[in-house]
Formats: sequence, C-alpha cells, structure tokens
Amino acid sequence: MRRRPVLCSAASALFALVLLSACSGDLGSTATSSGGKPLVGVDYPRSDTDFWNAYIKYTPEYARQLGLSLRTTNSQNDIAKLAANAQTLILQGAEGIAMAPQSTFAIAPILAQLQAAKIPVVTIDTRPDTGKVYMVVRADNRAYGEKACRYLGTELGGKGKVVMLQGDLSSINSRDRTEGFNTCMKANYPDIKVFAEATNWDGDVAAQKLQTALTAHPDIKGIYMQASFALSSTLHVLRQQGLLVGPKDPKHVFVVSNDGIPRELRYISDGEIDATVSQPVDLYAKYALYYLKAAIDGKTFRPGRTDHESTIVRVRDGILEDQLSAPLVTADGGTYGGVPSLRSTDTSLWGNSLG
Repeated sequence: MRRRPVLCSAASALFALVLLSACSGDLGSTATSSGGKPLVGVDYPRSDTDFWNAYIKYTPEYARQLGLSLRTTNSQNDIAKLAANAQTLILQGAEGIAMAPQSTFAIAPILAQLQAAKIPVVTIDTRPDTGKVYMVVRADNRAYGEKACRYLGTELGGKGKVVMLQGDLSSINSRDRTEGFNTCMKANYPDIKVFAEATNWDGDVAAQKLQTALTAHPDIKGIYMQASFALSSTLHVLRQQGLLVGPKDPKHVFVVSNDGIPRELRYISDGEIDATVSQPVDLYAKYALYYLKAAIDGKTFRPGRTDHESTIVRVRDGILEDQLSAPLVTADGGTYGGVPSLRSTDTSLWGNSLG
C-alpha cells in the first residue's frame, strides 16, 4: 500500500488551518485505490446551475467507464472550501484531482501545494492565471464571445445597443468571453454600443443590472449572457418589460446565452431566446478523468490535434489546454457572420441527450 504525501508546508495562509490537523495525523492506513482501480478526486465547483448539475451527473458515469474509483467534494464557489476539499481528497487517498476553480487568480497556492506533493491536477472549464497543472480541459472561451458577437451583429444589422451580462472578472472565463465579444464588436460592428455589466455569476445581480440597463436605454436590442446562470432572471425581466415576444415582433430583444443546457435548447425552439454556445459538459467530465488516469499512468502530451476532434495548445510554460469543440446553436442552424451553427434540435448536442 502506497502512502500519499500530505500538504504540510506553510506556504500560504489559505492552507494553514486546513493543514494543521492533517500534518499531525498518521496516514499509514489511507487507501489509494479500491479493488485495484486508481482512486481520483473530483471537486465540483457548485451545484446551483443546470450546467454544473449535468457535470455532476456525468462524472461518475465516466469514472465507471474508465475504470476509476471516485471521491467527490463540492466547494460551492468558495476558494477556502476548495483548499479544504483538496486536503480531504488527499487524506482519502486520491492519486489525482480534478477541479474547476471559479476564482482563477486565487488558486495558485493550492496548485503549488499539490505540485509539491506530486499530485497531478486537471482543471475543468477554467484555467489558472498562474501555476502549473497537468492539463486544462476547456473550450476556447474567446470564441464563445466572438460567436455571440457574430450572431447579434448579424441579427441587428450591425447597429444598435446590446448589454453583456458578464460573469465574474476574477475568472479567466469571464475575461476571455468579454475580450472575445468586445474585440469582435469593435472590429466588425463598430456601430453597436456594448454595455458591459459584471454579475459575479449571480442571477439576482444579473436581473438588477439588466433592469437598470433597460431603464436607462430602452432601445437595447440584444443581450449576451456569458452563462446560463442568468437565463431565468433575464427572461423574467424581459417579461416584466413586455419585451418577451417572438423574433418577428419589432419589440423583440435578441438573446444569446452560453452553456447549452436543455432549457436553453427548448427556449430557442420556442422562440424565447435566440441562440446559445453549447459547452461540452459531458466531454469536460470524460476528459477530466481521462487525463487524470493518463497522469497516474505516467503519460505525457504535446500540442496538436487529438484523437477526439480537439486541439491541445500550449497557453504558457507548464500549461497545456485541450480545447474541445463548442458550437453556436440557433433555431435554424444557419450561418451568422461566417459562423456556422447547429439547430437547437440537433441530437448531437448533450443538452438534447441528457436523461
């Protein structure tokens, strides 16, 4: 039976209280596998959105398929809980850990501790601002913003006003989506005015800021939600304002979301929203575990095309990112500003196959 090292240094105040009890204990009886299967840990970042609940559903399914034993925690969008959860997973014998840190600038001390302990880390959906991980499993988030821009720019005829409901700018995802959207707008649709509103990935905050924006600018004709966290609140505000009308009505406000959850696909088909970018949450779960298993087996990877129709890129020293496909989804499956889309009823979309 192999012992796993414990994170017992005092490199950061964040870990100090978490490590105190662990460093005084004896881990000699900690198992590292179950029935001969490698034991891996997965921290779920939250369980209050359809997207992350889908990830939670897919993870154990793929663990079974890949022959892995699984331990899970939930950090509830709290970096201190993530630090504590990482320690818990190590104490349980995890040989590798997958996580999706929502605050990508604050994760560095945790990654440094795990690297010192020689425990491979795969991050899902987000990429740490600093520090090293074995692999990032993600899609090109700048492309998310650009696809939303191309759709709105086309539908608005290159003129008008749109509001962008950002996530949390402490997250690389929100920054990337913002940059992709703004860069595309400036380059291709300079006559569209963008109002950017940070929401901390909070639906109530999104509703309040959207309400304020519509009051100040009643001629807003487009909304880009950087994730489906704002879906219900956005539709509620539009309904209150008498703006939740079909796409052929002159009062229609074009709405682009980002995730590809079943409700988004249904609402696109029903004409309540217009488009989304489908993040491959099923593949996030699959390849998080795939790369953890590969790390435990001592495999290495290089930039280039993969055997699962994605591309591994080197984003900086010590960081490889497997960028999975994330298609634009619309009602008609048309091409918008040169960007092709899939129909919302397409059976290849995970949101249409989730049971």
